[in-house]
Amino acid sequence: MTREVVATSKREDRVVFDLAELEQAHTIVGRAVPPTPAHAWPLLAQRLGAHVVVKHENHTPIGAFKVRGGLVYLDRLKREAPHMPGIVSATRGNHGQSLAFAAGRHGVPAVIYVPKGNSVEKNRAMRAFGAELVEHGDDFQAAAEEAQRRAQFAGLHMVPSFHPDLVLGVATYALELLRAAPDLDVLYVPIGQGSGISGCIMARDLLGCKTEIVGVQSTEAPSYALSFAAGTVVTTETSTTLADGMATRVPVPEALALIRKGAARIVQVTDDEVAAAVRAYWTDTHNLAEGAGAAPLAAALQEKARLAGKRVGLVLSGGNIDFDLFRTWIGTEAANTAKQAVA
Repeated sequence: MTREVVATSKREDRVVFDLAELEQAHTIVGRAVPPTPAHAWPLLAQRLGAHVVVKHENHTPIGAFKVRGGLVYLDRLKREAPHMPGIVSATRGNHGQSLAFAAGRHGVPAVIYVPKGNSVEKNRAMRAFGAELVEHGDDFQAAAEEAQRRAQFAGLHMVPSFHPDLVLGVATYALELLRAAPDLDVLYVPIGQGSGISGCIMARDLLGCKTEIVGVQSTEAPSYALSFAAGTVVTTETSTTLADGMATRVPVPEALALIRKGAARIVQVTDDEVAAAVRAYWTDTHNLAEGAGAAPLAAALQEKARLAGKRVGLVLSGGNIDFDLFRTWIGTEAANTAKQAVA
């Protein structure tokens, strides 16, 4: 009997897929992205006092998990609207890289809006993948609103930041992880617009795993954490975290509904805690983690006391950090971090 999971929503595009559809999405993704590693790192295990498995989504062709969603979204869009003139979307970086990468494979023009002051290196990467990049507004929300206006004016297809096909695509990394490590007690997942954690919840339920899923947000952009606690959408006026992949002011209602139903809790981490986790990844695994990618480790370190002896999964969702920020966060503290780990 095929298991199907439904995330309820008032919109027609609610998140609904079964295991067979998830497997098919994995096939689509696999044409461009090999399965990413899931490594158990002994130094991280010593640091946390638990068995630790890291899902390395920093090892995709764009350096982040989002590539999976873009590939699945563009695959369906190209089949259903083969003559569409192009796509447009808004991003802080990884979503845009995903769409530029996937659009390039399908020969579809892509226009990507980013807020002013966005990651220089993510901007360069999106252009390198073939996107037309437009800087607009002071934050993601302003960029997204302008992208929507461009879509209406130019007749382009607007790709949202949260959509069932995006969730289906990114759920393929959870499929890989939970098949490789089905006995994880807890999995920490960063939250930006919500597709990653939604995909993890869906994959877990489809596979029948008992893994507890914990979302992670920044204290400087806690809209999902506040909404999770309140039981309804709560927006914030600012999202000033340096972990730009978590810089969200307005939660997506469909994502919030799924997260409230399937996540155990949401942990908030400071930028200083994220910086410490970036350093820990560097010293313990020699992997580069962007802020959102390091946030799950930051949350696990915050909850270290409750993790003793457990099997802990960490989603290293991406490694696209600007060099200047990486240098600031690493600084001379890397040596101290390594010493503290073995103290």
